[in-house]
Amino acid sequence: MKLAVVGGGSTYTPELVDGFARLRDTLPVTELVLVDPAADRLELVGGLARRILARRGHGARVVTTDDLEAGADGADAVLLQLRVGGQAARERDETWPLECGCVGQETTGAGGLAKALRTVPVVLDIAERVRRTNPRAWIVDFTNPVGIVTRALLRAGHRAVGLCNVAIGLQRKFAALLEVAPADVHLDHVGLNHLTWETGVRLGGPDGADVLPRLLAEHGAAIAAGLRLPPELLERLGVVPSYYLRYYYAHDEVVAQQRGEPSRAAEVARMERELLAMYGDPALDEKPALLAKRGGAYYSEAAVDLTAALLGGERAGPYQVVNTYNNGTLPFLDDDAVIEVPAAVGPKGPAPLPVPAVDPLHAGLIAHVAAYEELALRAALHGGRNRVFRALLAHPLVGRYATAEALTDRLLAHNREYLPWA
Repeated sequence: MKLAVVGGGSTYTPELVDGFARLRDTLPVTELVLVDPAADRLELVGGLARRILARRGHGARVVTTDDLEAGADGADAVLLQLRVGGQAARERDETWPLECGCVGQETTGAGGLAKALRTVPVVLDIAERVRRTNPRAWIVDFTNPVGIVTRALLRAGHRAVGLCNVAIGLQRKFAALLEVAPADVHLDHVGLNHLTWETGVRLGGPDGADVLPRLLAEHGAAIAAGLRLPPELLERLGVVPSYYLRYYYAHDEVVAQQRGEPSRAAEVARMERELLAMYGDPALDEKPALLAKRGGAYYSEAAVDLTAALLGGERAGPYQVVNTYNNGTLPFLDDDAVIEVPAAVGPKGPAPLPVPAVDPLHAGLIAHVAAYEELALRAALHGGRNRVFRALLAHPLVGRYATAEALTDRLLAHNREYLPWA
């Protein structure tokens, strides 16, 4: 089995390789191709990848290249984990929205739109080149904003599925609190990428007993602390929102906090420098502990399970939480909206499981953000200042004419080198 990772020079990659090494029975990789134009990073990451596999006695061949077509040729799946503009662009995404009193975040709000505008054309070009080289390959997208990027890929007719680690992280957390195996925990996970709620936590499968009330009663304070939300909010909602709902539920508090501390991008950039220095140590043959602070926890397990399911192999559980077409799953959204829900996944792709009726409190926000994502995709595909303005005006974290105007000016000023039409 051959896999290609586009963005293979990412500091995330050793996490992925560690998963391939540990879960070889689930996903028997024989060749791993790391594709990246940054030759210096690629060699550091590639060298560590070979040492991780060798330490665990894994025989997969690791190839590093800047040639996308060579990497995709013969690959069973192509994983996308790229960041257009690097951490420097991310830092800008996290700072200029604050000038307008809005959350600075790289996947939602104004910063998330900027990232989508930079990223969608690049991903579509990569996917088209993969399709011309190898039309049977599955594309697994981990590139943010996953919902918008996956919508772009599917609408262009690619064999693509979006993946996020929020659900698997909560599944692991809940399993530890309940003292059960993660595979025994089924999440009633519903929403859009980075806009989801756990409306039920079931033991044994989709039809198992719902223990979410017990979790909230016994561990609500600890769960809320991890989300940086007040426990009384979870108690009143009766659900567990994802961490990203904090930007909506506590917008002004987050803005005040962000204005008073260094950006997450600056912190990550510092960690990346340290990680790359570690990766260059020929004695290092395992992922360093620092990588856990970089983000992407359980990314490798999620990627292995999803890829194995798409390729018809064994996997850890009967379903995966993925980003895919709605197709009637949430009746208040268009069929071609991309949602994040549990799905049965096989060689024909994901089939979303039935979703219990969604509380209007959550459904309204889902519909609102889904409309923004459609406008964001139009702006990414066709350009134009007015399309950018319309997308920003539609976003629940913006929603004001003067603010949308000011954000549009700043977004274009900070991203002209990536937007030929600007």
